[in-house]
Amino acid sequence: MHSTQNFPQEKLPVLLDQYRDFVHANLFPIDLEIVTGQFRTRLPQLESLRSKAKSLGLFAPHLSEKDGGLGLNLVQFAQVSEILGQSPIGHYVFNCQAPDIGNMELLHLFGSEHQKKTWLKPLQGGKIRSCFAMTEPDHAGSNPVNLSTSAVREGDSYRINGHKWFTTSADGAAFAVVMAVTNPDAGSPHQRASMLIVPLDTPGFRHIRNIPIMGDAGEDYLSHAEIRFEDCRVPAENLIGVEGQGFSLAQERLGPGRIHHCMRWIGICERVFEMMCVRAVSRQLDIGKPLAEKQTIQNWIAESRAEIKASRLMVMDTAVKMEQFGAKAVREDISTIKFFVADVMMKVIDRAVQVHGALGITDDTLLSFWYRHERGARIYDGPDEVHKSALARSILKKYRSNG
Repeated sequence: MHSTQNFPQEKLPVLLDQYRDFVHANLFPIDLEIVTGQFRTRLPQLESLRSKAKSLGLFAPHLSEKDGGLGLNLVQFAQVSEILGQSPIGHYVFNCQAPDIGNMELLHLFGSEHQKKTWLKPLQGGKIRSCFAMTEPDHAGSNPVNLSTSAVREGDSYRINGHKWFTTSADGAAFAVVMAVTNPDAGSPHQRASMLIVPLDTPGFRHIRNIPIMGDAGEDYLSHAEIRFEDCRVPAENLIGVEGQGFSLAQERLGPGRIHHCMRWIGICERVFEMMCVRAVSRQLDIGKPLAEKQTIQNWIAESRAEIKASRLMVMDTAVKMEQFGAKAVREDISTIKFFVADVMMKVIDRAVQVHGALGITDDTLLSFWYRHERGARIYDGPDEVHKSALARSILKKYRSNG
């Protein structure tokens, strides 16, 4: 999607200011209330905010103009993504939240005309939501070629059976993109699986629960579900691409997705950093002596600023290279930003919690929400350890060949 965009670069600073103004004026005042359990009662307000974003021409910035977006390229959208990431509801309000944005990318590139008309168009318009079902409780998610969910071709349909979990946003979604084994005897394990669209009103689909994340099960798009497929039949035309192509499609989906995630994490860092600084100068330990005078606090603030800036520069450099040369050319960079930025985010959040003291572990601020929900950043889309190992092997390969 991003490679064909053509938003004028000279207009970007004004656009970024528009997003900042919208997020500060409309989202900051309500985001804490929404993520602390009142989401369902605020759903009409969220839809009203989506309508407002559309009326201002800010909706779906990642889409082309003909698809109802702004036509931003990957580098431009990365900068918007950071701004939206400062609010837990930012990406949802502008219809560029995971997993929908990844599914839009997937269907735009590989969906049939029928799939685009039936699923992609309503998704792009914010009329429906979707989810992505790959991870299974019986297999290590760090090696996704190990799947038990099967999709057996029977005439003009597939019969799906399997058990998935951490299917983000399944609660209230219209359809799932499901990774299932269609070719169990394929020579390569990477050619065994395919992706299929499963409408969630299909008989045989079962939503078991929203999985509690450190005590918070979440609702709607803020949830991670456990689901089952029990003789769940979908038409053969719901296959995305061709059989056995599932993992190559997943890689296409993940490349830009990691840029989006990292910039969202940097947005969280900026919001948390500001909260930490405000707390440091306003909280007094002794009369007339704010917390900010303590050297440890000053060290945390200085280190956080340096690490956030380094993260941003690193991610933007990767986005520029990906835009120019494609995702394959920046595989090392993608692994690097994934584990580096996730670690920085958790360190900044942890410092901010400490500066806030007991207040930091309550739900009276956004810190506890982000602490529990974003700890998974070091696990999903490949655990840090897998990315570090892949990066080290890639680096060492060059030295071995020279030896």
